Amino acid sequence: MASFWFDHAWLPDGWARQVRVETAGQTILSVEHPVAPMPGDARHAIALPGLANLHSHAFQHAMAGLAERAGGDGNDSFWTWRHRMYDLVGRLTPDHLQAIAAMAQIEMLEAGFTRVGEFHYLHHQSDGTPYDAPAEMAAALAAAASETGIGLTLLPVFYAHAGFGGTPPEPAQRRFITDLDGYARLLDDSRQAIAGLDGAVIGVAPHSLRAVTLPELAAVANMLPDAPVHIHVAEQTGEVADCLAWSGQRPIQLLLGSLPVDARWCLVHATHAEPSELQAMAHSGAVVGLCPITEANLGDGLFPAAEWRTLGGRWGIGSDSNIRIDASEELRLLEYGQRLRRQRRNLLCADGRSTGTTLFGEALAGGAQALGVAGTGLAAGAPADFITLGADLEHVAGDAIMDRWIFARGAAAIDGVWRAGRQLVSGGRHVARDRLAARHAACLQSLLAG
Repeated sequence: MASFWFDHAWLPDGWARQVRVETAGQTILSVEHPVAPMPGDARHAIALPGLANLHSHAFQHAMAGLAERAGGDGNDSFWTWRHRMYDLVGRLTPDHLQAIAAMAQIEMLEAGFTRVGEFHYLHHQSDGTPYDAPAEMAAALAAAASETGIGLTLLPVFYAHAGFGGTPPEPAQRRFITDLDGYARLLDDSRQAIAGLDGAVIGVAPHSLRAVTLPELAAVANMLPDAPVHIHVAEQTGEVADCLAWSGQRPIQLLLGSLPVDARWCLVHATHAEPSELQAMAHSGAVVGLCPITEANLGDGLFPAAEWRTLGGRWGIGSDSNIRIDASEELRLLEYGQRLRRQRRNLLCADGRSTGTTLFGEALAGGAQALGVAGTGLAAGAPADFITLGADLEHVAGDAIMDRWIFARGAAAIDGVWRAGRQLVSGGRHVARDRLAARHAACLQSLLAG
């Protein structure tokens, strides 16, 4: 057992003062307030529940900042970036992936994420031949999570085609490609790969309507009937145009009209959503997975988040390409994008409410739903996943703490992080950072020099 006392803590019903939390192993045993600290309590100024990072491609962390040079025609987009990403894909080994994923997970934990949804599609050897163990690369991700302590929701990706209507895959996609039988084997092996991780969850991830046919999509969604289902949808205008040309429908319209999308689903990006599509998505109970840093970096566009909130839509945040990993910056950029779009301030909150607290609370609930875990926060019976803040935030109170953290102080304010009752970050640094960072540096030196 362990006990903590916080001057301020964000609980399921809002801010509380003088909060005492007892944990037993991986779980919160009790929460009391207002109470005085007891001898032996670990004292901290501010505590928040850890956030879920609902969408990550861990391996892309290796190319962070290395695709920021315009092509010859000056017409760079997601599609030109993807060619550079494919160049990296061909060189990655399981050892590379473990080293890269561990470093990305360290940065996630240091930034306030205590669980990650790993949208994992790098399955095969560099020539496209399956590994003897179908989930060899997924096992590398699980090994990284074991080293770093982050909670893992593994989302093995079904990827079969290069474009709408079952277009044959491109050679550069050979490490991703599978069929339904191969995917079923991959799922079984992936479950074994994560079996030893505390609190690990598995879901399914049809990559996109570009990469799966509608019959394949239905089959994949039904393989694990109670598990999360994640899919990229309507991320780029080119994808929308191609879908219209092929089917006469927009991607979100086609998806919602073809399958019974419900609260199990996470619709990643949904950037280019029409008003009628927003209404249908909100009615479904699905979570929209927003990745503002990556969406800005790739020039994808802005999701109509203000309209989505007025419909009661659920959402969470993800680090996607991992070009920069910072939970507070994802939230801040989400709000700032809407401000630039609408030329107004404080758009993603109810009238008179704190924008920071609204952003945090909704991202907490939506992320937990999308990753198949409880989203109760700091409450008896919940996982002991929480973060502590410093960096002069102790001089403000209540909602001002959240607003100052998200809009002013950022990740530098995070002092400690606990996941499943274990302290993983102390003084703002992951306890294994030095060792795993050295391995990561050696990995990048060999990988990027090739």
